[in-house]
Amino acid sequence: MRRRLRGGEHGRVSIFLAVAMVGVLAIVGLSFDGAGQLRTLQRADNLAAEAARSGGQVIDRATAIEGGPKRIDKPGATVAVAKYLAAAGGTTGHTVSFPEIGGEILIRVTVTITYQRSMLGALGLAKTVTVTGEATARAITAGP
Repeated sequence: MRRRLRGGEHGRVSIFLAVAMVGVLAIVGLSFDGAGQLRTLQRADNLAAEAARSGGQVIDRATAIEGGPKRIDKPGATVAVAKYLAAAGGTTGHTVSFPEIGGEILIRVTVTITYQRSMLGALGLAKTVTVTGEATARAITAGP
């Protein structure tokens, strides 16, 4: 009553499962690390926006008090951005630039963060990936 396996079929299911598990692990790794990388990108964008806001609040007070235009104080804004990002932590680096558009000086902050891959690094891909977030802010000069 017992059915015997033919000589050449023994162990084929085990090989198929081993190969299939590698594929399943790759899909899980892509999902997990892809979501982690996306969260890191969102964090970089958020940090850049808040750092730009922080720097955009630093205006040249001497010129503003004298009745002149309210412009961003470039050295002060650069320091404010660095302090904000140091307090927030987790950034790999940042840059600050001051583009001028229509006679108005803006502040642009670019933040880089390195994401440590958990699963894809173990499967042979790069263990880290660097993401960049960028934001631009301007000083609000309109009064009541």
